[in-house]
Amino acid sequence: MSQKFQVTGMSCGHCAGVVQSAVQTIDPSAQVTVDLETGHVDVVSEHPRRDIIVAIENAGYQAQ
Repeated sequence: MSQKFQVTGMSCGHCAGVVQSAVQTIDPSAQVTVDLETGHVDVVSEHPRRDIIVAIENAGYQAQ
């Protein structure tokens, strides 16, 4: 299932990588696409939305 998140606090490629790694920590097969310009993160995963938000927030970013 494809889910879209608005993530604040990302400013560079390193940030994008941290967010991607955070999501893939809970779902290694998740497909994560980060758009730094808009702050959108698209995730293809069967994990619940709340779990993905918690993973991103635990990495130091705000997610909705």
